[in-house]
Amino acid sequence: MKNRSSNTFDYIIVGTGPAGAVLAKTLTDDKKTSVLVLEAGENNDKDKPISDSRFAPELEEQFFAKYFWQGEGVPQPGVDNRTFEWTTGRLSGGGSSINGEQYVRPTPSVLRDWEMLLGPMWSPEQAIQAFKQLENFHGKTKSPEVHGYNGRLNIRQAPLNPPKMTKKLVSAMEQATGFNKILDYNDPLTPIGPFTRWQLFQKNNGQRESSSTAFLSSDIMNPDGFGVNGRKLQVLYKTTALRILFDGRTAIGMEFLMEGKKIRAFARKKVIISAGINSAQLLMLSGIGPANDLTNVGIPVVFDNPNVGEFLTNHTLNTATFTVNKRDISELQNDPFSLYTGGAFLPNPLSGNNDRRGVQLIGIFSEENLNIAILFLQPRSRGRIEIQNNDPLKIVLADEGFLDNEYDLEAIKTIYKTYIKDIAERLSSIDPNYKLINPTPEMIENDDELEDFIKENFGHNHHQQSSLRMAPLHQGGVVDRFGNVHGVNKLIVADASIIPFTVDGNTSAAAYLIGYTIAQHLIQ
Repeated sequence: MKNRSSNTFDYIIVGTGPAGAVLAKTLTDDKKTSVLVLEAGENNDKDKPISDSRFAPELEEQFFAKYFWQGEGVPQPGVDNRTFEWTTGRLSGGGSSINGEQYVRPTPSVLRDWEMLLGPMWSPEQAIQAFKQLENFHGKTKSPEVHGYNGRLNIRQAPLNPPKMTKKLVSAMEQATGFNKILDYNDPLTPIGPFTRWQLFQKNNGQRESSSTAFLSSDIMNPDGFGVNGRKLQVLYKTTALRILFDGRTAIGMEFLMEGKKIRAFARKKVIISAGINSAQLLMLSGIGPANDLTNVGIPVVFDNPNVGEFLTNHTLNTATFTVNKRDISELQNDPFSLYTGGAFLPNPLSGNNDRRGVQLIGIFSEENLNIAILFLQPRSRGRIEIQNNDPLKIVLADEGFLDNEYDLEAIKTIYKTYIKDIAERLSSIDPNYKLINPTPEMIENDDELEDFIKENFGHNHHQQSSLRMAPLHQGGVVDRFGNVHGVNKLIVADASIIPFTVDGNTSAAAYLIGYTIAQHLIQ
């Protein structure tokens, strides 16, 4: 990259997560279109901890430094001033290379809200078509109305033969909640209910399917990061984006750090930011954000938008722990890649709306116990991402605002008092070896003890979204319905940070949808 002409591409994309990888592949399907992709991490697709799905639940604890950005959020008053990591994957595939592999699409009820705000390109009907194009589905569900079978993204429905532990838990969930068991929670007709089979980002052999393995694989590019078969794609690894370059209010390129040197590359058509939780920081470092905050740290203002970094949302995470029947454990090895021991999507018990998802329960066998991870999917608390300095190599300060809104704590308490308590009673009646031990049923009955338990055992969920909302500027927006950044030209954000209304499940599927939808708009 010696001179500007060799340094100029049609598009520059920052990040190889779900949206960035889909965009890179889709745009370069046209062999005349050139794309440069910047990735801060390396390509670790072949590393056993990344490729072998059995490592997925423990990745964060054991391999943190190598595969993750390392940052910490501010103390959270709502959960006894505890702090949580502020991190995502720093490797090819981004968060899709280190997540828990759960493939959960946003339901039609969420997408209808998107459509009302943004128009028909974000409708449930359009989303179904997008997911069908993306998917290569392997599972018990055989519905071509709902699933795709020729896409690049392998999805495995697992386990094929649910073990006794899963069956007992799901039976207890059915009896306790009154919702019948469902086969396919990604079918718009069955979004609510307990189930024995998760849908996972996995190949048939149980290996992880990330955006990197699906969209930046060997038929797309070679190990050096260059496109194959005439594809004008170049991926630069170990390359940290520093700031977006502007000519006035028009994005013209990126400045980035590579092998200790600052380098600039230029884009003829668009600069696309797909950096996940780092996207808000990159906009602010480049002069787009709240003018006062930017001026205070010495960043020249390109466009004053107080919405940048606001409305940060994350699902809550809590747990309930049960003893198990030891005889049921060996059977779990029949499919060691299935990762989870059943689950359920249930309504928010405070909402009175039984047709809309508000709670996600995930069965996980760990350390000789059965744990239920409890996610509240309709939090009202909002956090913010704030710039502290103009150093792009320092992680931004994030305040996730956990339990800032009292409604969230009330909802979680009600989930324990209704769903968890009733599931525990039913599970013990199915098999007395299964007993709820943390929190105990007595703790659930005591309001103060339950509150303390929730705060002390509150976990961090990597479902950060909405810090750069896709909405009109006067409605809290940072980008429009096509991902174009308000107030400037030729700049797009495409990742989970632009989710306009909180999704009711894991965020990876939504990020793929965003990347695919924006890519289709660009190539039209």
